Amino acid sequence: MSSSFNGDDLFGSGPHRFRVGRQGYLVLPDDSASVPTTRNVVYGIFELQVFVVGRLVAASESGLWTLRDAVQASLDAFLIGDLVDLHGRTWAEMVFTRVEWGEQVDRGRTVSVPYEARFHRFDL
Repeated sequence: MSSSFNGDDLFGSGPHRFRVGRQGYLVLPDDSASVPTTRNVVYGIFELQVFVVGRLVAASESGLWTLRDAVQASLDAFLIGDLVDLHGRTWAEMVFTRVEWGEQVDRGRTVSVPYEARFHRFDL
């Protein structure tokens, strides 16, 4: 089984893993009164974020740029789609919102670069 976003295998060239972001409620001190209080207020539930962390791997520098360009094109499209992990777990209605590339490209028999991609489900 391979992972995908909106049907595209963006990250399958190298090792990668999925991580779900923080879950639960945003709870902050109640500062609505003029007198300090120990009360807290629940502002709502966090929106879902899923992170994909891994390495893009190619046989050549130009091949690596082709993979990076495909990731960037998917990011630029701001699509709403299904994100599927390596085990078939699906998160529906996700948006690809960010990619952060590692500082170094590793060169050897293959060429690779680390990344962290962020997907977000907006609760509108």
